[in-house]
Amino acid sequence: MSDTTKALPHVATALIEKRRELAGKIEDLQRQLKATVTDLDHVEASLRLFVPDIDLTEYGPRPVPPPHAAFKGEVTRIVLDTIRKAGRPLSTMDLTRAVMGERGLPFDDLQTRRVIQQRVGACCNSWKRKGVLKASPGPGQLLNWEVYD
Repeated sequence: MSDTTKALPHVATALIEKRRELAGKIEDLQRQLKATVTDLDHVEASLRLFVPDIDLTEYGPRPVPPPHAAFKGEVTRIVLDTIRKAGRPLSTMDLTRAVMGERGLPFDDLQTRRVIQQRVGACCNSWKRKGVLKASPGPGQLLNWEVYD
């Protein structure tokens, strides 16, 4: 660490570290992009060995799945099983913790936790509209969920 960074306030030091982190991510992504473009060129060259006059513009990219995509019905299964086994109302956060644990996602990752909490909330609301779950006020602005008797 140089003498100038020692004299900086802690906020500036933290921002410098954040900048270094983001610059490192950008360099890594550029490396990955270069390798992927090379791989794509190799696949296209191999394809042209078998079909020399192929027009590859007809074959656009396949959509990338959203981050932390679950299998169809996976969140529903985890949510309903967790509520049934608990035998008591569970908050949206309790259900989020269960879904993340079952799927092996780190609960301390705030961004991932927010995404999963939104998905759990949407799942619960969907089953509420179908008459399977009922909600009651829970801690903070969260709801408690339970299965209708």
